[in-house]
Formats: sequence, C-alpha cells, structure tokens
Amino acid sequence: MKKSVCLLIVAVLLLASSCAGTGTPAAKGPVTVGSKIDTEGALLSQMIIIMLEKNGFEVVDKSQFGQTDIVRKAIISGELDIYPEYTGNGAFFFGEEDSPVWKDAGQGYQRVKELDKTRNNIVWLTPAPANNTWAIAIPKTLAEEENLSSLEDFADYVNGGGYVKLIGSEEFVTSPAALPAFQEAYGFTLEQSQLLVVSSGNTAQTEKAAAEGTDGVNAAMAYGTDGSLSAFNLVILSDPRGVQPVYEPAPIVRGEVYDMYPEIGTILAPVFESLDLETLQRLNGLIAVEGQNAADVAGDYLSENGF
Repeated sequence: MKKSVCLLIVAVLLLASSCAGTGTPAAKGPVTVGSKIDTEGALLSQMIIIMLEKNGFEVVDKSQFGQTDIVRKAIISGELDIYPEYTGNGAFFFGEEDSPVWKDAGQGYQRVKELDKTRNNIVWLTPAPANNTWAIAIPKTLAEEENLSSLEDFADYVNGGGYVKLIGSEEFVTSPAALPAFQEAYGFTLEQSQLLVVSSGNTAQTEKAAAEGTDGVNAAMAYGTDGSLSAFNLVILSDPRGVQPVYEPAPIVRGEVYDMYPEIGTILAPVFESLDLETLQRLNGLIAVEGQNAADVAGDYLSENGF
C-alpha cells in the first residue's frame, strides 16, 4: 500500500512538472520603456510596450518621460531601458553638427549606431523610413498672401518687417539643432517679443495656436510627420539649404538589456519598418487631431497589420 501511494505521488509530481513546462513562460524583464513628451513619442513608446508585453516581457511604462536631454540622461544612467530616438540627434549627441553624414538617412543611422554602442553601450535598432525633421509651419492663408513657400522666403519676409510671432518649445527655440540653425543658415533673427515659448514639445499645441492665431501667433514649431498639419490648414516651409539632418525614429536600448534579450530587435523591426511618412502622419493625426488615446491607436494599428 505504501509503495502504491509513493508511486502515485511521483506520478502527480511528474504530471505537474510536465504541465508547468508547457504553460506560459515566466515573464522576461522588467524592461522600462520611456519616450519624449510629444504625440509621436507617445505613439511609438506604446507600440514598443504592446509588442514587448505580447512577447512575454514585463514592462514598466514611463512614456512621456521628458524632453530629449532628460530621456537621454535617463537611458545612459539606466533609469530607462528603451525609448524611441531620432537618428539625426546623433549629430548633436556627439558634436558632429557640421558633418554631412547626418543629411543621409543610411549613413546617419550607421554613424549614430556605431558611436552610441562604442561610447555608451546603447544599441540602435531598426529605424522607421520616415523623416521627422524639425520644421516651421505657417497658415496656408499667410503663405499664399505673402508668397512664402521656403525658409528663404520666410527670412526675406522677416527681414522686410513682416509680422511674425512663432510658438515653439524651449528645446526648439534654444537647441543649436532647431531654430538657431535655421536663423544662422537663412540670415534672420526672431527677437524675444516674436517668440512664444512653451514647456511641452507637443506640436499639436503649437500648430493649433498658429492656426487659431492664439496670442498673435502665426508660425509654429512642427515636425515632418505631424498629423495635424493638414487638419489645421498649415504648410511646412521647405528647407532648400538642407539645414536639418535626417531624423528617422528608431528604438534604442541599453546594451545590458539587449545582450540579455536580443530578441527585442527582431520583435520591433517589422513594426518600425512599416511606419513610413504617410502612416506616421495618419496615426499621429488620430491622436493629435481626433483626440484618440495613444495606446489605443498603437494597439489598433498593430492588430490590423498582424503584429
């Protein structure tokens, strides 16, 4: 009798062990995902979060974490593990603003990938084929009335005494990559009285202000992939002198985390490869213009496209 009981116990233990082996694997991580404080940052970080969770990762959501300098410091210090960054920012991270390599999408990506891995042990994953460069947008009515289509035209308008009041984030107004670069290249200066500086990098806010003339604003900080431009009847001023680097969004991840979970690259690559300019404009528009939740927009897109 005792022998039978023992055999029964062994059988139960073996069955339990077998069932455990075929069940859901233990969660990987945790992995802390962050983003910048803007519409596209919210969208892309939610895509990363959803894809990691669906692939068995425990995720800590720190999206909308801060502006570029803040998220940059956070990933280097280990406070964040992964967030979406832009290839062109490598020019400023590594003091290569004058290098022409950043004006080429492929060369810029390879350069920042190499530099960040060597100096900071940060891995750049597959980028999206969309250039989210800094830009200045103005109402279509102003563009037509004053025949403004480029930043050269805009500079002539400013220098000729034309009325301009531009709204932008503190980063856009002060960063050498943004407004100061445009002013230096095209030879115009906006005085403090011609600027309305806001804390957020949310271009939906700046574009809405330009469209509605809030506080006299008639020009706005914008990004190339913004979804609200057409909805607000704004036009982007072209950059014929190629001031801006190419800014393709890509997930970047701490090397320690990537070494532990290299499958993160494989999980996220097809998603980012699918995000061309028109797709990002449309998805960003659902959030910025229609007021949809970023997580919902991200989840719907991933589901509809079989990710």
